[in-house]
Amino acid sequence: MVTQVVKCPACKTTIPIAGEPGEKIQLICPQCQTKGRFTIPGEKAGETTGVQTAAIDVKNLTKTYNHTPAVNNVSFCVNKGEIFGFLGPNGAGKTTTIKAMLDLIHPDAGTITINSIDVQKQGKAAKKLVGYMPEKVAFYDNLTALQNLCFYAEIKHAPKQECTQLINELGLGDTGKKRVGKFSKGMVQRLGMARAILGSPPILILDEPSGGLDPRGVVLIRDKIIEMKNKGTTVFVSSHILSEIQEICDRVGIINKGVLVAQDSVEGLSKKLNLKPQMSITVDKLSSAIEDAVKKLPGVERVESKGNTLDILCDGAMKAKVILAITNAGGNIQNLQTKEPSLEEVFMRYTEA
Repeated sequence: MVTQVVKCPACKTTIPIAGEPGEKIQLICPQCQTKGRFTIPGEKAGETTGVQTAAIDVKNLTKTYNHTPAVNNVSFCVNKGEIFGFLGPNGAGKTTTIKAMLDLIHPDAGTITINSIDVQKQGKAAKKLVGYMPEKVAFYDNLTALQNLCFYAEIKHAPKQECTQLINELGLGDTGKKRVGKFSKGMVQRLGMARAILGSPPILILDEPSGGLDPRGVVLIRDKIIEMKNKGTTVFVSSHILSEIQEICDRVGIINKGVLVAQDSVEGLSKKLNLKPQMSITVDKLSSAIEDAVKKLPGVERVESKGNTLDILCDGAMKAKVILAITNAGGNIQNLQTKEPSLEEVFMRYTEA
């Protein structure tokens, strides 16, 4: 299976595709609806105009500590221009995978490439393409936010004028001459995000970027991630805040006990697990006839009544028929709420014992 990203010739929107070499695929641009055909190239066709290789490609990654595998034969790829969420319980192997991607540890087996550069053979060249935010962010405590960023701008050969702009964008403009050692954890976290995106690297690797942030800080980080994606940046993000991951990520990978157990969009994973939406419908007067009418519908898995409210678990395609059945049975609907399957449900199912 070959994964590629094609640019629409009309509006330049990136479209991820996958298929076997030589396979012809009919494409429709999701942005401008332009239609076209694309043939998946073979190994030597990687330089075809408009085709990009994966930004991050991890194959058969294995790392063992004291005869215990922290990561066991993990493989995944992150397409250029997408946000990829990396999830797992504590100790599942997330940080080990990230450190291997950054050549901070040496794996026992497997290969990792960043923009087609082998991380183990050309680590320095690969790191130049990456903006990294570790789980535990640290700075020089005796320097101000601006002084810290200017120092890293020199290391990255990034324009120093970006430093003041990023500090303001991430809500640190009022810190002035205050030293970072006096910052709160959330302020340090936001400064860590500024350092990661300094110089506009093509790839961002973020390990728990929302850790220790208040709601305003979470929004600032989330908006900055989306802004970077809109500029064409590839974002690999590991987080325990599943609602944030569900909101911003194109695809997610779930690792458990060192093994990658799932990789797809949230919607795709929900379908694989056959997770169903839940409807909560309140009527003016609930009767047994209304309840029975809903229970008889095919695709309705569970019906529970609480006062004048019915909680219904059913196939997504049955929602309209549920409403119609209640109306035909004499129910006057006062309120209706639908809860789609969440990433939390997907996560719990894939990581349960």
